[in-house]
Amino acid sequence: MWKLPSLRSGRHLPKVPDGTRIYAIGDVHGRADLLALVMQQIEIDILLHPIARPIVVFLGDYVDRGPASKEVLDLLLGSRQMPEMVFLKGNHEAFVLDMLRNSARLDDWRRYGGLETLISYGLKPPINPTASEQVTLVDAFAKALPETHRRFLETLQTSFDCGDFLFVHAGVRPLVPLSAQTEHDLLWIRDDFLNWDKKFEKVIVHGHTPVEEPDVRFNRINIDTGAFATGRLTCMTFDASDVMPLMDVRDWSRDIPCIETSSSGPDRSGQDAGPDIADLIKRLRDEISTCSPDMLVRLNPRRR
Repeated sequence: MWKLPSLRSGRHLPKVPDGTRIYAIGDVHGRADLLALVMQQIEIDILLHPIARPIVVFLGDYVDRGPASKEVLDLLLGSRQMPEMVFLKGNHEAFVLDMLRNSARLDDWRRYGGLETLISYGLKPPINPTASEQVTLVDAFAKALPETHRRFLETLQTSFDCGDFLFVHAGVRPLVPLSAQTEHDLLWIRDDFLNWDKKFEKVIVHGHTPVEEPDVRFNRINIDTGAFATGRLTCMTFDASDVMPLMDVRDWSRDIPCIETSSSGPDRSGQDAGPDIADLIKRLRDEISTCSPDMLVRLNPRRR
């Protein structure tokens, strides 16, 4: 758990409103497998730590690079049983929309991981398409893209404000009021934002620039841990003035002391993946009142 570094001795710690908890999720990039685990992880955390208004905030970049962009959007659109959800736009979603309007953008999109997205929608893109092949490919993608997916991409927010925190994809332009930020900066900015060593109007929670571990500073918090390459999709909780990453559900799900669950079979490495987490959640709902305090501690996604 962190208190924001330079504010530990200050009079005011940045916080979210009473009765509200934010679950912020970093760049997914086509890793539907990791996203499914994180969403189950959040559900377990809410069961163990009830709160009046849990909000899940996704920081964008759902598509590209990873193998399952279509499945990521299917999962997000099918998650209505989750608490309140906020979906922010990333630069990769902007790329998809630009490419649908202008097939000439396909070549740029390919360099940003767009081929993997096309493949996830059942297309077989050539490695170096000609101009006419680009037009044909974009047309095929437009037809393969479900209307629900297109509408999702077109209605994404560029920022979300809650308490003393502002959630965006990439960052903000220093010395520009938060209310006057451009969409381009919110989706694309890097060095001018990352190198800024003074306060912003609010603490900025962002992704876009991969880091090995969540980077928690007094003025910004980066939670993009490069899921498509590292297999680590970070979920950070904001609860009053406490800032804490949830423990990866795979790190403790094999050691369930009093709830018997069926095995979900081998994972990608060929090792047994441990108990089925969906079954665990169902049983936890039914049996939480009978679980010992020790077991609840061991189940806790906040355990360290």
